Amino acid sequence: MSAERTVVHVVRHGEVHNPDGVLYGRRDGYHLSELGRKMADRVAEHLADRDITHVVASPLERAQETAQPVAKSHGLTLHTDDRLIEAANVFEGKTFGVGDGALRSPANWRYLTNPFRPSWGEAYVDQVARMKDALADARDRALGHEAVCVSHQLPIWIVRSHFERRRLWHDPRRRQCTLASLTTFTYEGEKLVSVAYTEPARDLVPAHLLAGAKPVKGASKAFGA
Repeated sequence: MSAERTVVHVVRHGEVHNPDGVLYGRRDGYHLSELGRKMADRVAEHLADRDITHVVASPLERAQETAQPVAKSHGLTLHTDDRLIEAANVFEGKTFGVGDGALRSPANWRYLTNPFRPSWGEAYVDQVARMKDALADARDRALGHEAVCVSHQLPIWIVRSHFERRRLWHDPRRRQCTLASLTTFTYEGEKLVSVAYTEPARDLVPAHLLAGAKPVKGASKAFGA
C-alpha cells in the first residue's frame, strides 16, 4: 500500500506597512499594507482550486492577515502555531538601511562576531527544529490533502536550506523567498520527496525586495522580514 501524499505550502506574508523602515521582527502592531493585502488575495486566488484542508499561521499580525483570505476561500478555520514565528533578532526596532542603519554604531558591532550561529539572533539550528515540527504537524493534520502555513522569510529559507542540504549561514540578499511566495514541500507519508518554489504575486513585489536586488539607500530590506 502506497503512503499518503500530502502537500504543505509555506507562504511568506505580504508587504507590511512600515513607513519608518525598521526591522520589526517579532514586534506587535505591524500589519499588511494595502499592497500587502493585494498580495494576500493573490495567494488565495492562486490556491483557490487546491485541495486545502488546513490553514495555519504565525501569531504575528502580518502572517495572520496573509492567511485569512486563503482560509476564507476554503471555508476553513485559521489556526495559529507559535513555531512559525519570525526569528528573534537583537536589532528589532532599529533601522537597517544602507549607510543609515544600526550597523553604523560601534556599540552594535559586538553582535556580529559569529555569522554562522548567528550571534545577532535565534540560532539557525533552533529555527530548523521548530519549523520542521510545525511543518510535520501541518502535514499530519492535512494527511492526504494540502496544508498552508504562513510564516516569515528567514525561518522559511532556513528550513528549506536544511532540507536541500545547504549550509545554513548565507547572504540574506540571495534568499529565494520573496514576499507572498510559496515554498512547497511534498511528502509521501512522513518522507519529504520534493521542494518547489513559486511567486504568484511577483508582479506586485517592489523591485528592491526581490531576491538578488541591489541595496537602495533609504529602502531597507528589513521591510519584508
